[in-house]
Amino acid sequence: MEMQWMPRRLLVMGMALLSWGGLAGCSKSKQQEGTAPGATAAAAKKTNVLTVAQEAQASWIRNFNPMLAPGTARWPSRSGVYEPLYVFNTLKGEYVPWLSSKYEWSEGNKKLTFALRPEVKWSDGQPFTAKDVVFTFELMRKHKALDLFAVWSYVEGVQAKDEHTVEFALTRPYVPGLIYIAQQPIVPEHKWKDVEDPVTFKNENPVATGPFTEVKVFQNQVFELGRNPNYWQKGKPAIEGLRFPAYPGNDQANLALLNGELDWAGNFVPDVEKVYVSKDKENNHYWFPLVGNTVMLYVNTTKKPFDDVRVRKAFSMAIDRDQLVRVAMYSYTKPSDASGLCDAHARWRNPAALAAGAGDWVTLNVDKANALLDEAGYKRGEDGVRVGPDKKPLRYDINVVTGWSDQVRAVQIMAQNLKAVGVDATLKTYDFSPYFERMQKGEFDITIGWTSEEPSPYYFYRDLMSTETIRPVGELAARNWHRYANTEADALFKTFETTSDEAEQRKLADQMQVLFVNNAPAIPLYPNPSWGEFNTRRFTGFPNAENPYAKLSPNSPPENLFVLTEVKPK
Repeated sequence: MEMQWMPRRLLVMGMALLSWGGLAGCSKSKQQEGTAPGATAAAAKKTNVLTVAQEAQASWIRNFNPMLAPGTARWPSRSGVYEPLYVFNTLKGEYVPWLSSKYEWSEGNKKLTFALRPEVKWSDGQPFTAKDVVFTFELMRKHKALDLFAVWSYVEGVQAKDEHTVEFALTRPYVPGLIYIAQQPIVPEHKWKDVEDPVTFKNENPVATGPFTEVKVFQNQVFELGRNPNYWQKGKPAIEGLRFPAYPGNDQANLALLNGELDWAGNFVPDVEKVYVSKDKENNHYWFPLVGNTVMLYVNTTKKPFDDVRVRKAFSMAIDRDQLVRVAMYSYTKPSDASGLCDAHARWRNPAALAAGAGDWVTLNVDKANALLDEAGYKRGEDGVRVGPDKKPLRYDINVVTGWSDQVRAVQIMAQNLKAVGVDATLKTYDFSPYFERMQKGEFDITIGWTSEEPSPYYFYRDLMSTETIRPVGELAARNWHRYANTEADALFKTFETTSDEAEQRKLADQMQVLFVNNAPAIPLYPNPSWGEFNTRRFTGFPNAENPYAKLSPNSPPENLFVLTEVKPK
């Protein structure tokens, strides 16, 4: 059974269009309706409305269907409008009760039971019950396009035991499935039961349980959501609403941020201290904790020489990660260690996996890289480029997306680094769609990419090493783009899936790390920051390094619910 990671990747890409400068070259579109973003932001300042930039869109399409992949429905359909049973807090490494107050595994982890909060109502005043949860998941069974994370590949059935108790029966023990069940947005049966096609349903006037359910304004260039009149958390939200001006790309959103038109954003801002903070040190703030995904260099292990672990480690040793971090990432991050884990998984790190030099292949060492390539049989030719036993030179493109300025700089640096070990590497840019298609199909030699952001290393390592995630070259793979499989790792994944005991999970994750470190299936570069900026002229209560109650970034639903329910007017 393979989890379908594609929607998660699309979420990351939605983030990337803002945080990686993916649309830096876009120009502003003409205003089709309503007023200009700057003017609408100025209007918002007169009220208790939070102005947010999260999506890169030239104009808005009115769609609040939370069952669709992020990017199709307007933000925050999957969190601030509709809500899940639980929310996983990445920074604290724990599940936080939300529409459900308790969950419990039973019957050998083949049954998962949720106790729902009796005080929850829909925004139209109707009671929220277990029947709504059952209805939501049955919609996903009937319409596979809505089952974004393939829960029905391991869920056998779901039933309401009473008004406030929901029971999921699994086909086999699959504890990692908790995140996808618990964080599924729930829709109301009484409003959706007569919807003819929930896949194309735009849900223009949502009835939901979230803190912001009322569409106050919806124009091509701006929309505004107001407070849920029946929100179940007493006294929350403290703000009246959310306002979203349309910005076609990162440059326009950053300009609005610098001009003080935004209260909250999740953008990549070059030299943020100088460009943003220095303009108003009292009110302009940012927080970029390293709890995003890990930026990776993927080499295609179906091709020679990348099927040889010595070559993969040699390529890694040729890379100057300190230079990548300093030049490409403005020192916002740090070089990755050989585990590949970002700080979101810091408590899972296994020092023993990196002991005795096992992880030294992520440290710049040109001499050792050259020695490994010599040992693997790749000798330098007269032009200095290494040649394999098949007489083919080590000459490759490194794929990256046009306009992702930080990633382009990183690839330029790596291409230069690799020349020192006799590898002729060249930057190759593509528009996102062909870049992503080539990566999914395994039709590349080397490409820069990303990893998953799920709660434990199980997901991270399964993506990178499981035989179940392997697809033939030419066939779309939701993950494991580099096509690497390890049967020892498979056994660890299977055992991990059956246990809810964290001590046992930790032992298994330790062993996964050892396998990854020893085999270098992919080359970790650096953890991606979780981008977030905020302005305190009108609002307070944002998370930061001194009060790290949640991610600051608006780019990670449903975790942004923590911020939406905590921010207060000044």
